[in-house]
Amino acid sequence: MELGRLGVWWSGSWRGADPSVDTAAELEAMGYRTLWSSGGFQPGLAERFGRLLAATERAVVASGIVSIWLNPAAELAAAVHELSGAHPDRFLLGLGVSHGPIVPDYRRPYQRMVRFLDELDAASPTVPPSGRALAALGPRMLRLAAQRSLGAHPYFVPAEHTAMAREVLGPGPLLAPEVTVVLRPDPGGAREIARAFTARYLALPNYADNLRRLGFTDDDVAGAGSDRLVDAVVCWGDPATAAARVRRHFEAGADHVCLQVLPGEADGFPLAQYRELAAALSDA
Repeated sequence: MELGRLGVWWSGSWRGADPSVDTAAELEAMGYRTLWSSGGFQPGLAERFGRLLAATERAVVASGIVSIWLNPAAELAAAVHELSGAHPDRFLLGLGVSHGPIVPDYRRPYQRMVRFLDELDAASPTVPPSGRALAALGPRMLRLAAQRSLGAHPYFVPAEHTAMAREVLGPGPLLAPEVTVVLRPDPGGAREIARAFTARYLALPNYADNLRRLGFTDDDVAGAGSDRLVDAVVCWGDPATAAARVRRHFEAGADHVCLQVLPGEADGFPLAQYRELAAALSDA
């Protein structure tokens, strides 16, 4: 399974402003080798994964992420097997422990992940380690990702986390961080768009605590985040400037970066902005 260097992360509708344009096929033609989409908060695999696979020829489609609290391992393995049967070696199952505020009875998430992987290994059909990745932030989950999956898919992280994660993972396992981008050159406007995004995630303890581990203060993670935090987590600027900030993750040890463009007030999928980024990152 070849993820390539660049991917797209998107949780909303994959339809662009022009319904005649097949967004997934266009992204594949631009050079984005992996399309990541949220697993949502319903059991099973969302139908969009199959649609994305059907709309593309070579691109990998990945879940970022499927919650282990919603899906019995054996049922999820069967769903992955069915999807992969039609599209061999093109679906990557991203698994995560989600967050306490949105999961009832959220206890011992690390141990729950270990148990889920045990159940997945015992399922028939199974999802082998090469066909799965773990959403991982802290050292323990990163080590588990290295030991029992293709690698790690961190979300909402600065390049400093990518460097730390690479050190923990070692040189072999996949490191595929989500990297958020705002294509707007003025600091005020860019940070305003970014803060609508950061406010949601800083309210979740796993993300805020991860940033504290990296040296950000309580003041930095309060509310929608300080300028320092926003500038670290969101790569903003014109295409060349944003691309330079994205490259910091590659320099820090990322194998693959999945880009999430925040469209601001625009409606629909920001296809034009992804095209600009693809050109600016053509040497990635």
